[in-house]
Amino acid sequence: MIEFAWPWLGLIWPLPALLWWLLPKFRQPTSVLRVSYVPAADGTMQRTQTSRWALFIAALIWTALVAAAAQPRWLGEPVAARNEAREMMLAVDLSGSMEIADMEIEGQQVDRLTMVKSVLTDFISRRVGDRLGLILFADTAYVQAPMTYDRRTVEQLLDEAVLRLIGERTAIGDAVALAVKRFADDEESNKILILLTDGQNTAGNVSPEQALQLAQFHDVKIYAIGVGAEEVIVEGFFGQRRVNPSRDLDEDMLRSFADATGGEYFRARSTAELEEIYTLLDQYEPVAGDEQLRRPQRALFHWPLALAWLLTFAWMILRLPQWQRRTESEEQHG
Repeated sequence: MIEFAWPWLGLIWPLPALLWWLLPKFRQPTSVLRVSYVPAADGTMQRTQTSRWALFIAALIWTALVAAAAQPRWLGEPVAARNEAREMMLAVDLSGSMEIADMEIEGQQVDRLTMVKSVLTDFISRRVGDRLGLILFADTAYVQAPMTYDRRTVEQLLDEAVLRLIGERTAIGDAVALAVKRFADDEESNKILILLTDGQNTAGNVSPEQALQLAQFHDVKIYAIGVGAEEVIVEGFFGQRRVNPSRDLDEDMLRSFADATGGEYFRARSTAELEEIYTLLDQYEPVAGDEQLRRPQRALFHWPLALAWLLTFAWMILRLPQWQRRTESEEQHG
């Protein structure tokens, strides 16, 4: 529907007619209109009709200007909107150790990255109303998906991630610093970083200490998740033996990230534990606010304004012969 932002401006529409009625000098042209109905060979009737058209167009111009000043706008259908902005960046480790197959999905042994993709995709699908982004890191970190409400695109880009795409090592400091940089431009949102890794910082240009300082300065809350089983049985020359595939996991560093930024550190030793962690994250960071109905608006004032310009041009064309005759008359009597 169409409505006016300032409808009270419509009260000025009769102002020209009011001035014409109150001030005598505005009524002087009426004498021309009274004699205009008598046909004459000198073109008086034609000039009168031209004057009437000019007066009619002038009235339309004034109406269009008043309408434009009243700020017409189109109101669309109500849509649901969240009353709180929330941004959540996901940082996923693609280093070589994520290839270790110490996880299980539906009875099948899978590597860590496959398990993370499976559980994280379900988490992403539940974040209705949040803006999500995706950072992948190994020897360095890069933004795979900028902040967006398009959860399906984030899911697809996560699914397309492959191991060793950007190296073998782990640049955790770079990943945290890059996430903070993407958050820094927006001061009005709740800024959440979910960091998933199975190792320690072994690469990159930013140290974990520097990255932590940046996160604290920009109020970025970090939920750190250490991925990997603590014990698996492997076959050796002398029989079976138990090994810890997560011995390189730097839990102290991840815990310091979480404690210093108001987040929390989690340990995901299995698929079930990671699923429980994401359920807890849904409780700690619920989706952004309650829904409110809002109506999209689109300004329409430029249409009556453009009409006024076109009518002004037409009015000038109609008045041009009269101005030319007046000029010629002045030259003859001059």
